[in-house]
Amino acid sequence: MKHWKLGVIAALMSGAIYAAPMNVVTSFSILGDVTKQIGGDRVAVQNLVGANQDTHAYHMTSGDIKKIRGAKLVLLNGLGLEAADVQRAVKQSKVPFAEAAKGIQALKAEEGEHHHDHEGHHHDHGEFDPHVWNDPVLMTTYAQNVANALIQADPEGKTYYQQRLGNYQVQLKKLHSDAQAAFNAVPAAKRKVLTGHDAFSYMGKRYNIEFIAPQGVSSEAEPSAKQVASIIRQIKREGIKAVFTENIKDTRMVDRIAKETGVNVSGKLYSDALGGAPANTYIGMYRYNVKALTDAMKK
Repeated sequence: MKHWKLGVIAALMSGAIYAAPMNVVTSFSILGDVTKQIGGDRVAVQNLVGANQDTHAYHMTSGDIKKIRGAKLVLLNGLGLEAADVQRAVKQSKVPFAEAAKGIQALKAEEGEHHHDHEGHHHDHGEFDPHVWNDPVLMTTYAQNVANALIQADPEGKTYYQQRLGNYQVQLKKLHSDAQAAFNAVPAAKRKVLTGHDAFSYMGKRYNIEFIAPQGVSSEAEPSAKQVASIIRQIKREGIKAVFTENIKDTRMVDRIAKETGVNVSGKLYSDALGGAPANTYIGMYRYNVKALTDAMKK
């Protein structure tokens, strides 16, 4: 009997020191990783859209609604990345939520591409490009927004979150300076890349790279034959060597363009989702993409 009581007291004491981690639901894997980096042991993160999955083409399940309702906090990217059904489910759940891209100066989506109907599924991407994670400089604000939301949901963890945020922002600064050095080592005329959908405009703007994509900001936008023909001409005319498929997308379109231009596909980029190692964290993914891009541009 005595042993049993001691066990209970020990359990109670340890429980007071280690509260169960806070349940946080994030809309997709990149945001999930940023949340883990800042939340550490105080959070248990679940993503709605997992690694190698396409947030643009994603449909809610009843399991997701359960996940959201069981959370203490829901984190979204914002800027129209999440489909209307996800936004609606989050608002109806009454669970506190925050947008990681809040206050970030967003790029405009290319005109005329934000209304398209895909198998009867209407996905309006709004006027902004949501892919802000492709600029590590903007990610310092993104990470700050995540930390603020965690602190609001779990005020006792404030010092812990702020310390981890500080460490993470140092890593983001280093990521930016390394990326800048890598791209600067490539002549500007060679900084041209073909990808599947228009996910890299923020990287393009930050590091002076021209990204060409047959699809728009949403990977669900279907390009016309005319657009594809014009891309094929451009690749031939400008001698573009860096041609990439994406981890979240069907590769047929890029494969076809590569075949018609006689350029080899350089590999795969991680655009809107993490993958396996080394791309299983945001920073690992970004470093992988920078190396893949610069190696292909130098050919």
